[in-house]
Amino acid sequence: MSKTNSISRDIASTIHPYTNLKLHETDGPLVITGGDGVFVLDENGKKYLEGLAGLWCVSLGFSERRLAEAAYRQMLKLPFYHTFAHKATDISIELAEKLLSIAPVPMSKVFFVNSGSEANDTVVKLVWYYNNAIGRARKKKIISRTKAYHGVTVASASLTGLPNNHRDFDLPIANILHVECPHFYRFGLPGETEEAFASRMADSLEQRILSEGPDTVAAMIAEPIMGAGGVLLPPVTYWEKITAVLKKYDVLLIADEVICAFGRTGEMWGTTTCGLKPDIITCAKALSSAYLPIGAVMVSEAIYAAMVKQSEKIGVFSHGFTYSGHPVSSAVALETLKIYEQDNLLSHVRKVAPRMQAGLRRFADHPLVGEVRGIGLIGAIEMVADKSTKASFDPAQAVGPFLVKRAHHHGLILRPLGDSIAFCPPLIISEAEIDLMFERFSLALDDTLAMVRERGLLESTLVPALAK
Repeated sequence: MSKTNSISRDIASTIHPYTNLKLHETDGPLVITGGDGVFVLDENGKKYLEGLAGLWCVSLGFSERRLAEAAYRQMLKLPFYHTFAHKATDISIELAEKLLSIAPVPMSKVFFVNSGSEANDTVVKLVWYYNNAIGRARKKKIISRTKAYHGVTVASASLTGLPNNHRDFDLPIANILHVECPHFYRFGLPGETEEAFASRMADSLEQRILSEGPDTVAAMIAEPIMGAGGVLLPPVTYWEKITAVLKKYDVLLIADEVICAFGRTGEMWGTTTCGLKPDIITCAKALSSAYLPIGAVMVSEAIYAAMVKQSEKIGVFSHGFTYSGHPVSSAVALETLKIYEQDNLLSHVRKVAPRMQAGLRRFADHPLVGEVRGIGLIGAIEMVADKSTKASFDPAQAVGPFLVKRAHHHGLILRPLGDSIAFCPPLIISEAEIDLMFERFSLALDDTLAMVRERGLLESTLVPALAK
């Protein structure tokens, strides 16, 4: 079948993120040309239920006119102005005030960025700046976790704990450390309870801080619920024990809320869901329902006071982006937050979340499924080659990507995280649409089972469970 003109043009002109570039030269893209609610349409008019809200971000779906109109009004009034050198726009001030008013813990100020990556990259600089300001020149190391995802800029990709984000990019940079991934299903020991596993994770963190030297460890960054690493929920008592260790050694906690914030877990913030008390919070994605790029870093009063002191000493706070607090993005973000409140979206999420979680768990007994996990309107189904041993498929077999291609065939867009299939639909999704999502997934899962049986993959080419 010949490629459409747009596919050929794309292959000839565009580099795609998170794509096998060689395979793309032959397969090309799925070209999306329209959206309606929780659905998107390709160039041939085929309709797909978007099961990952784009990239964890389109909370209000693909046709919210209020956001388009907010952008248009602001474009007519003031299409751009910057926030450098004592300049501001009225709309970015209003958005900052709104974010501070809904923050899960008291925060002092907001710094605007354009993405989650920029937010977490900024955080690295702020942690170093803060400790220089208060005279702790050695306290610079930042702890992240294996399988964490914090972005792709040089510093944020270093924080990310996924090997392919480091390989051949010469990452991570200095002063970035990684501790164990708190995935009980994968890394719990035989006979170990979740609570005991959480204690072991906290003990390991403490030992790492001690081995590095507490006077050198500045902060820990963490997603309340890990997203791109596989939608990994913290084991019981994990955060309680981890935060006690951080407090003991005066280590800042940075909550990466890029995926969790604005209702995804059934609360406005993942921080609230997990009972955290961070010193810094980053957010993006659903802040504008992804209609325009925008993100934010919120800092505590102690950190802001140190920033003031250091900028007074130097004469300027020399960090920022041309588009920090962009007025059109700010207007769309502010309208997004108004819609969340006026439409009582949290109540809707809490109403439909049980349908989604029950739908996920319906697959727990499927021959290919090892673990089902989730909360609110986020979840994952992890496929395994052997349910009893938890053995994974050889990554070269690309079982997860095969399932996602079959999902496309059945009119459903999902994302494979290895062999974990992530679900993160727009927050406006209805119970009927949730049912449709799982109906289509079920067809793709059964197609995948037929494929692995045909190839004999349930009996061979297995990878030991803990090697993943």
